[in-house]
Amino acid sequence: MENILEIILIVISILLITLVLLQSNKASDAGQIVAGNTEALFGKVKERGSQLFITRLTLFLGLLFFGISLALFLM
Repeated sequence: MENILEIILIVISILLITLVLLQSNKASDAGQIVAGNTEALFGKVKERGSQLFITRLTLFLGLLFFGISLALFLM
């Protein structure tokens, strides 16, 4: 059982890395906020279509990664 969970954890890790790299660059928006450009902070930009799907899939896989890691730790 542990071997199967470890393989699933590796697959989820690779998928998470790929999805994070596919997401838009949100770090530049944070840099603009620090520099004084508050348009990025208060702009009402909603994710739509594929961006929303990628964000939700990343969240789901992250929670799954956390759960499997915790299960393996407790075994």
